[in-house]
Amino acid sequence: MARITYIEHNGKEHVIEVANGLTVMEGARDNGVPGIDADCGGACACSTCHAYIHPDWMAKLPPVEAMEADMLDFAFATDPARSRLTCQIKVTDALDGLVVQLPEKQI
Repeated sequence: MARITYIEHNGKEHVIEVANGLTVMEGARDNGVPGIDADCGGACACSTCHAYIHPDWMAKLPPVEAMEADMLDFAFATDPARSRLTCQIKVTDALDGLVVQLPEKQI
């Protein structure tokens, strides 16, 4: 289990314990965190789970794969250095303390 901090665009924080094996998106969705729409349910077929990963965590995540990179092209206000689709990040104990910031809106 990992404790993940989701920060809404307005600065409101949600600290949630997310079970291993779920995705960062599922942790937000299952706990009612506003700002992660997850329209496709985690199939990497939309970009509505886009978030900005805290810079300290980027190197600790698996690399962006081609399908995720393609979908990020459709996300709102991406940051090439920090943007990820949270449906593509599996939760493990190693992600304990992860901080993600949500964009102003999802497209």
